[in-house]
Amino acid sequence: MTENHNHSKDEEGLKESMVRFHSYLNGGTSSLLSTLPTLIVFPVYKTVFRQQIHNTPVHRAVGQLYKEGPAKLYRGVAPPLLMRTLNGTLLFGLQDTLLRQLSLTSHSVFSASALPALAGFGAGMIEAVVFTPFERVQNVLQNGQNDRHLPTLKSVLVRLKAQRPALGYYRAFLPITARNALGSSLYFGLKGPVCAAVAGQGLSPVVSSFVSGTLTSMAISLALYPLSVLVANMQAQVGEEVKGVMACWRMLWVSRQRSVALLYRGGSLVILRSCITWGITTAIYDRQEKRSG
Repeated sequence: MTENHNHSKDEEGLKESMVRFHSYLNGGTSSLLSTLPTLIVFPVYKTVFRQQIHNTPVHRAVGQLYKEGPAKLYRGVAPPLLMRTLNGTLLFGLQDTLLRQLSLTSHSVFSASALPALAGFGAGMIEAVVFTPFERVQNVLQNGQNDRHLPTLKSVLVRLKAQRPALGYYRAFLPITARNALGSSLYFGLKGPVCAAVAGQGLSPVVSSFVSGTLTSMAISLALYPLSVLVANMQAQVGEEVKGVMACWRMLWVSRQRSVALLYRGGSLVILRSCITWGITTAIYDRQEKRSG
């Protein structure tokens, strides 16, 4: 009797471990499959980046990219592609792991409905630690002003490595942590209720997940876009006079003529890109999770 009980406990423990492993695997797979849209919309992302850095209208940003030619159009695409896959693996896997731990230890402190958002907040903080260097490299590569003195990926890596972390790979770490933690918390806190509400209208599970990911990412992108603009401006340059987060924010606000409309320049394209990628990622992940049980 005792042996059977222990055997049952071992099976349950193995099953729990497999479920957590499936969350990492499904997150990575769904993000990998969404890299095709990332490739397609990368020129859109690069257009937005030019608007964020140089405060230019969309037609002028497109004109700059056209003038530079197709060879430079996809300069800087490698970091976001790698980030996309690894990001999904860590984000979904860590959130699921943290959620299970919180469900076991914090049920008397937090309501069950708040746990997904709380787990997402923790996953977003860890995500920032891992991926800030990737975003730093990506933003340096995408800034056309760096093409001459930092022409290759290797030259960028060597230059950033020569600086201390706060100025090199981990430049803008605080605003990235705030953006990722809040964004992940909102995503995991909202996608379930939104998906349930959409499914209640009679749509299929896949469509409901896609719409949920799209609407949730739209809300998050709108709310946190100013932080993304701040990060891009802090990370795009290498070797200039270093300023803190608040000083950089004041400079950004002045450069946008203290206008919210100018601060959100390029925001519509970010929402478009985010809706496509996160809608697909959410639909694929939810379908895989249901299949894996």
